[in-house]
Amino acid sequence: MEDNDLLKVRLEKIAALKAAGVDLYPNDAKPQNTTAEIMDNFGTNDNDSLTGLTEQFSLAGRLMAIRSFGKAAFVKIQDRKGQMQCYVAKNILSEQDFSIFKKLDIGDIIYVSGKLFRTKTNELTLEAQTLRLMAKSIHPLPEKWHGLTDIETRYRQRHLDLISNPAVREIFHRRSLIIKLMRQFMDEHDFLEVETPMMQPRAGGAVARPFKTHHNALDQDFYLRIAPELYLKRLVTGGLERVYEINRNFRNEGISTFHNPEFTMMEFYISYATYEDLMSFTEELFVFIAQSIFNGLSFTYQGSEIDLTPPWRRLSVKDALLQIAGMEPADVSDPAKTIAFARRVGCDVKETDPHGKILMAIFDEVVEKKLIQPTFVTQYPVAVSPLSRRSNTDPELVDRFELYISGREIANAFSELNDPADQRERFIQQLREREAGDDEAHEMDEDYVRALEYGMPPTAGEGIGIDRLIMLFTDSASIRDVILFPLLRTRQE
Repeated sequence: MEDNDLLKVRLEKIAALKAAGVDLYPNDAKPQNTTAEIMDNFGTNDNDSLTGLTEQFSLAGRLMAIRSFGKAAFVKIQDRKGQMQCYVAKNILSEQDFSIFKKLDIGDIIYVSGKLFRTKTNELTLEAQTLRLMAKSIHPLPEKWHGLTDIETRYRQRHLDLISNPAVREIFHRRSLIIKLMRQFMDEHDFLEVETPMMQPRAGGAVARPFKTHHNALDQDFYLRIAPELYLKRLVTGGLERVYEINRNFRNEGISTFHNPEFTMMEFYISYATYEDLMSFTEELFVFIAQSIFNGLSFTYQGSEIDLTPPWRRLSVKDALLQIAGMEPADVSDPAKTIAFARRVGCDVKETDPHGKILMAIFDEVVEKKLIQPTFVTQYPVAVSPLSRRSNTDPELVDRFELYISGREIANAFSELNDPADQRERFIQQLREREAGDDEAHEMDEDYVRALEYGMPPTAGEGIGIDRLIMLFTDSASIRDVILFPLLRTRQE
C-alpha cells in the first residue's frame, strides 16, 4: 500500500483504541529486564530449567516484527540492548490485552511480561501474560526488508536510522566507549578535566574562519570557539600543569566526508614536556584504545590493514615532500620553484603567500592522502604554526607534529611557544596576512600575550580529532556516519 493508505489504516486503529478507552501514551510501566540481560542470564538454559523458573520477566521496547497465526503470534521487541522474540496468544492474554494487540502496528512501543520458554526451533522466547501499549507509532517505519538505506534520509531522520539499522546504533555505542576510554587514560595519567568558554571575544587557538554571533545584553560580538587552546594555556600558566578538555569546536569551513563545521576534539597540555614526549604519549593512548576495542593493534579501515604497533613512522615535512611528492631539493628551497611546482600539482597559491604556506599546500594536495599507516609528520614551517615553539636547530621551523592515519590528519601537537615577545611578533605577522586577505589568519590577542608575560612553564600540547578517531575505529567512510546530527542544508518542505 502507499504511505497515505498505511497512514489511513493506522489512524483508524488509533480511533478504535481511543473509542475503547485505551490510553495511547501511558507512563506507568517499568520493565524489570532488558533483552541482553535475559539472553546473557538464560540464553543457555534448556526448556526444562526455564519451566521451573518462578520469576516473571518484563520487557519494553519497539515492536519490530509480527508473525500472526490468527489467535496467536510471534513478535520481535527491540529495546536499547537488542531484540528478543515474544509469544502472544489469545488463550493466555486477557481479552482486553489481546484486543489491543490486534490493533498494534510495527513501530509501536509496547510492554510485555510473562514466563520464558523455548520454541520448537529452540529460540528463547518470552510468553506474554500481560501486554500493554506504551506509545502508538502513527507513521510506518521504513520498509522492513530493506531498512533505511537512503543516505540523506538517514542523516536527516537519525531516529529512523537508529531504529532500522543496528550497525548504526553500534557505531554510537562504540563512540561513547572510546570517549570513556580516553577519559580513563587521561585520568590515570594525572590530568585534570576542565571546561573553557565556547563563546569567545576573539577567535584564537587555530588558523580557521570562525562563526560570529552577537550578545544583546552586552551589545558585543563574540565568536564560537575554533579551539580551546589559548584558554587552556592560561590555565597552565595558572599552575594547572596537566589539563585536558573534550570540547566542541566550530569552524566556518566546507563540508566533506571528513569535515563538519561543528566537531569534537580532545585537547590537552603537559608542562615540562616536548612534542617528542607527546608522540610516545599518543602511541600509548591509541594502543590503549585499540587493545580495549579490538584486543589487538591491527584492524581494517576501508579495505586497508592498519597496524598501530609502536614505534610509528616519523617523517619531516621536507622529507615527505622529497620522498612522496617527488620534489627536488631546489623545489623545496627556492620560493620561485616552489610556486611553480605547486601550480603544476593543482594548488591555488599566490606569489605573495609565505614560502612555508606554499610548501604545506603541496603537502596537503599530494602527500597527505598517501600516509596510510600511522605517521608523525614533523618540522613544520613557522609560517603555518603561529603558536608553536621555534626549533633550536632551524628558526624557520617549529617543534610540531601532525599524526596521519589512512590519509587523514588525526592529531596536531607542538611544543608551545611561551616567549611573549616572539608570540607578539607571530600575531603581528598574522595580522599582516589578514590585511592581505587571509580570513583564517590569527587575530591579535593582547590578553593572552599578557598572560604569557607572567611566565608559562615549558609545555607541550595536542589536539586529537575525536570524530576522525571514531571513523577510524568504526570503519566509517564519512564523518557524518559518526556524528548523530551532522550539519545539513535546510531542506525546503
